[in-house]
Amino acid sequence: MPTLYVIGRVLFAILFMASGAAKLLDIPAAAEIVSAHLVIPASLTDIATQIEGLTGLPTAQLIVILGGILEVAGGVAIAANFGARALAMVLAIMLAISAVALHDVWNTAGVERTAAVFEILKSVALIGALLMIAGRPREAAPVRATYTDRASSYTDF
Repeated sequence: MPTLYVIGRVLFAILFMASGAAKLLDIPAAAEIVSAHLVIPASLTDIATQIEGLTGLPTAQLIVILGGILEVAGGVAIAANFGARALAMVLAIMLAISAVALHDVWNTAGVERTAAVFEILKSVALIGALLMIAGRPREAAPVRATYTDRASSYTDF
């Protein structure tokens, strides 16, 4: 695997590991942001209430915890190139949902709208990079020279 690809993959993964760790280290603050934008559809209200009853946590905190774990796990997977393609797809889906849910471009104006547009554009760029990782084909294991291969090369002068 080319060295620059490995370095780039590790540096890219740091973003997700740091973001996930920040969520997990300050769950109440992250949950406050999520709850300000969270709208549970009426058809899912009963399920959300049951899950809250089972866990004893509000839905916003559950979303933050699951998202934080997913970001850390996805970042580690991408950095280690172990399960990177599958977790990159999951991260891309999660990022698309959170970009639409958290950045209210349609109901803002002026500077706030411009900031929200650029936040969405950053998310789109990250989704693009995640899709490149998810779409990268598996690399074949390097072919090792056998004893007969080496022996034949010494006689071919």
